[in-house]
Amino acid sequence: MLTSVDPDVIRALGDPLRLRIVTLLARETLCTTHLVEETGAKQTNLSNHMKVLREAGIVETEPCGRYTYYRLKSEVLAGLSEQFAGLAAAARTAAENKRTCP
Repeated sequence: MLTSVDPDVIRALGDPLRLRIVTLLARETLCTTHLVEETGAKQTNLSNHMKVLREAGIVETEPCGRYTYYRLKSEVLAGLSEQFAGLAAAARTAAENKRTCP
């Protein structure tokens, strides 16, 4: 059921820039410089968004010299996808379930 999903994950994915970042990271592991180039966001703004994604457990970091690489944690999104699929299945049958009014 969706209520077991960490609300921080839902909140983190609700921001358009963070969703764009997640979409980019779904294709490849990127460093901060790449993400700034791809999104057009300022470095400080991007860093704040990456902090939210890290704290929500959606991305993990890999230090490489003076750069930080970000990798998407696919298991978090897979779990979220399964929970939404469960809600969709329940919604298909919900049309047949109608509670009577008192």
